[in-house]
Amino acid sequence: MTALQHQLDEITANTRHLIQPERLAASERAIAELLNSGIEEKVLPIGAVAPEFTLNAASGQPIHSSDLLALGPLILKFFRGRWCPYCVTELEAWRDLYPRLRERGALLAAISPQTSRQSDFMVGQHGLPFPVLADPGCQVAAQFGLVYTVPEHHRDDYRSILVNIPFINGEESWRLPLPATYVISREGRVAFAEAHADFRVRPEPEKGFAAALMAQSSP
Repeated sequence: MTALQHQLDEITANTRHLIQPERLAASERAIAELLNSGIEEKVLPIGAVAPEFTLNAASGQPIHSSDLLALGPLILKFFRGRWCPYCVTELEAWRDLYPRLRERGALLAAISPQTSRQSDFMVGQHGLPFPVLADPGCQVAAQFGLVYTVPEHHRDDYRSILVNIPFINGEESWRLPLPATYVISREGRVAFAEAHADFRVRPEPEKGFAAALMAQSSP
């Protein structure tokens, strides 16, 4: 299996061949500003008590974090939306790993600010077997310290590639989460946390899988 980051780097390389320099510059500026904001140092750390939440799945069914944790350690994948090729590639990697994860007694849920309708499209298109939860306005992501607002100068760049974030998310805030991977132990504590201001960088799923197994075996 090809390493996830290698696949993401290929997306970046292809993008640089296809996208106009001025649009690339706008994206690089937004990434640099987010890195310089210090947001990575403010995310909920290992050892912290994870916030409890109830969010709707793609089907509209409410999913309670406490119900998931009653079954085993929980991996939470915060992602930006189905419009992001990096997020789709990452979730497909987790899809392929998911049977092994369930065999070992752990669970996975993906969370984004997109509407349940958008998540429903995504689940069907990419064959995702795990819950994909809608987090309106990034309220749960904010409790994990992951939320930022897309700057004004970068919004036109999204519009130019027909990514209408307010429409996709069903509200006007332009708030997005950092892509992040969390592992929550059955006791409700953060056992693994990794988030990046540069959306092109993601941890390998095997790292989160290993952390979930450790959380499973911890007393």
